[in-house]
Amino acid sequence: MTDRNMTTKAIVCRDPVDGQRRWELEEVEVPPLRSREILVEMVASGVCHTDLGCGSAPDGTPGFPVPPYPRVLGHEGAGYVRDIGSEVTKVKPGDAVLLSFAFCRNCHNCQHGAPGYCAEFSKLNFTGDADAFRSMSTNSKSIGGAFFGQSSFSQVSRVQETSVVNVTSIIKNKEELKLFAPLGCGIQTGAGTVTELARATSGDTVAVIGLGGVGLAAIMAAALTGCRSIIAIDRVASRLEMAKTLGATHLIDTNCISGSLPNEILKLTEATGTTITIDATGVVPLIEQGIKFTANQGKMILLGVAPMTATLQIPVVEYMVSGKKLLGSMEGGVLPEEYIPQMIQWYHAGKFPVDKLVRFFEVSAFGEAVEEMENGKTIKPILLW
Repeated sequence: MTDRNMTTKAIVCRDPVDGQRRWELEEVEVPPLRSREILVEMVASGVCHTDLGCGSAPDGTPGFPVPPYPRVLGHEGAGYVRDIGSEVTKVKPGDAVLLSFAFCRNCHNCQHGAPGYCAEFSKLNFTGDADAFRSMSTNSKSIGGAFFGQSSFSQVSRVQETSVVNVTSIIKNKEELKLFAPLGCGIQTGAGTVTELARATSGDTVAVIGLGGVGLAAIMAAALTGCRSIIAIDRVASRLEMAKTLGATHLIDTNCISGSLPNEILKLTEATGTTITIDATGVVPLIEQGIKFTANQGKMILLGVAPMTATLQIPVVEYMVSGKKLLGSMEGGVLPEEYIPQMIQWYHAGKFPVDKLVRFFEVSAFGEAVEEMENGKTIKPILLW
C-alpha cells in the first residue's frame, strides 16, 4: 500500500454562481489510502440526477448534506483495483469492480441484508469526506469527496470497501465493464424495487410513473418477471417508445389524456387499479394520483426524490380500509454484492438490455453529457476515462 499522494484528473464541482453549475476537469491529488479503502482507476462512470442536484445546490441547502464546495461527485463507477488498504479482503490489485453505495455493516438493516436503509446512510454517502482530494491549483486546498463512498468522477479515487463489488469472474471484457457502470445505483434501484422490494409476480399489474433510467430499469425488471400488465407513464414520447421496446404493454402520455390519470389507469385495469405502482418522479401531485389508482392491497412505492418539505395528505379511514401499502425504496432494497451479478446474468441471457439506455461520452465532454441528460435526449450518459 503506497503512502504517498498521487496525481489524477477529476471533475471538480465548485459553488454555483447565479444558479449555474461550475464544473471543471482539473488535476487533483489523491491522499494515501486508509486501511479499509481501495484505490480504483475508473474506466467509466454513469451520470445520475443525484450528481446534478448535489453538484448545483448552494452549500447548506436542505436535503443535500454533501461536503462543502469544491467537491468531486460520481457514484456509478466502474474500474480496476490499483491498490488496497491493509484491512481490505474482498479484492486484490487488478480486479475488475463496479461501485455502489457505502454502508456501515453494523446496524440492524446492514446486518439483515438491506444496507440501503443503513442508519448511517446519509453520513457515509452524502456527507462523505471534506478532505478526500487536494487541489493542484489552489495551494493544496481540500476538495470534498467520498461521495457514495467512491467519488467516481475522479479517474483515480479512494473507495470504501463496502462500495465495491468484485465482478472479475463474471464480465467478459473491458467494454462490458464500461457498459455496466450504471448498475450500482440507478439501474439497481429501479430493477430491485420491482424484483426484491415489491416481489413482483406474473399476476401483478405494474405502473411506472417517470421513464428516466430508474423508471425504465423498473420496466425491464417487470418484463423479465413476466408481470401481466406493465403500464409506462411519461410526457416524453421517445421515452414511452423506449418503454415499449423494453416490455411495456400499455403507454400513457400525460400530455394527451383527456381525463384524469387515475381514470385512465382504471380503464386499463377493469376498474381494479395497479397492484404495484412505482413513482420515479418525486412530483407530489403524481404521487397522490398514483396512490389513488393503486389497487386495494396494492403497493405504492416511492423512488423519485421529492423536495425535502414535501408532504402527502392521506385520508386515514379510506387508506385503512383499502389495505394499500406505501413504501420508500432506497437502492431497490438490495444487497449490491448479490444483485449486481444477478443483473449481469440477466444481461448475458438477453433479458435485461441495459445497453439500450446508455450513450458513451469522453470525460472531456461531460458538459454535453449533462446537457443531454437534462433535455431528455440521453437517458443514461456514461463518461469514459
